[in-house]
Amino acid sequence: MITITLKPLWHQQNKLIAISFEDTNEVELYVKSFPNVRYSNTYNTYFVPYYNNAISDLFKYFRKHSWYVNYNQFKSLPETSLQAEDKVSYRTLKLPTLHIEKVTALNKFKRWLEQKRFSPNTVNTYVEVTTLFLRYMQLKQVEVFSTRTIEQFNYDYIFKARKSVSFQNQCISGIKHYFTFKGIDIEALDIKRPDKDKKLPNVLSKMEVKTLLDCTKNLKHKTLLSLLYSAGLRIGEALALQLNAIDYDRGLIHIKAAKGKKDRYTLLSTSIIPILHTYLDHYSPKHYLFEGRNQEPYTQVSARQVLKKSLHKAEIKKYATLHTLRHSFATHLLESGTDIRYIQELLGHNSPKTTMIYTHVTSTNLKDIKNPFDTL
Repeated sequence: MITITLKPLWHQQNKLIAISFEDTNEVELYVKSFPNVRYSNTYNTYFVPYYNNAISDLFKYFRKHSWYVNYNQFKSLPETSLQAEDKVSYRTLKLPTLHIEKVTALNKFKRWLEQKRFSPNTVNTYVEVTTLFLRYMQLKQVEVFSTRTIEQFNYDYIFKARKSVSFQNQCISGIKHYFTFKGIDIEALDIKRPDKDKKLPNVLSKMEVKTLLDCTKNLKHKTLLSLLYSAGLRIGEALALQLNAIDYDRGLIHIKAAKGKKDRYTLLSTSIIPILHTYLDHYSPKHYLFEGRNQEPYTQVSARQVLKKSLHKAEIKKYATLHTLRHSFATHLLESGTDIRYIQELLGHNSPKTTMIYTHVTSTNLKDIKNPFDTL
């Protein structure tokens, strides 16, 4: 029997419910369909905000499939652990179900986005955040779109709930596209975006990458992590790779329709070719390089679990995600003297400004600085 485990999760003084489950496409899709479910890269788990009847709602939702729901960690949790201010924040997250005419409009909006050839992830994100905005308007009984309404939504649903700047920008992007779809003048509304935090990427050292790969014994998992690092791939790009994308003669990998619908070539390491051949001989994928069940692409949830286990085995305490391998690839290229313009091409960045962030994390130049403490 499939087991769904519900655990308390605290983030920035917000109480959340982490949802752990056995890794199958069916279960993942069903989890993602629950209202307000999001994925945390920080904690590598799906979660929902905590509210009074959340455990009951989740229990009933998963029991429809006769799945076992383990919520033991909530049985002994004292209610007093929630501060009064947090309770108010969570209450604002309990939004009403949309009226049927708005659901119909959202379905048309989704088809409109798909016709614009946005990626499936972008379409789902824009529809999701726009749904939240429309449910908020319904809660406030507001029918006319205005700058004031958007500002109230930002304050009540995003700022008070302590959601990230990235999430706020996603909401604004989704709402702006919805307004364009509805023929509303966006310029007249003057919607402002918040500035993003200028955070530096986390990077693993070469030794940490080597240890990580050495500790990954499963051939498929080792090949996936090795390819992510050696080619600087996004996880979505790696899982979308088809068998004919590998050009062994030229030592290149053809990335098709990546972020921004751009094709590019990146490096195929000579050291990874024997690993690839062994993997292909053993697993014999039919279409995609990395396949799950029924020859479907391997899921991102599975890939994240692979990295999590390997980090644990390698005893690497540093925070790292699958994207950290891409950051590490770029940083190590820069440290070895590769021109930043070539790194920009390999990563598929539109602007060199995006690639320049790696100049702030490279240790090559910093090592040449004489620390004043050493001369005391």
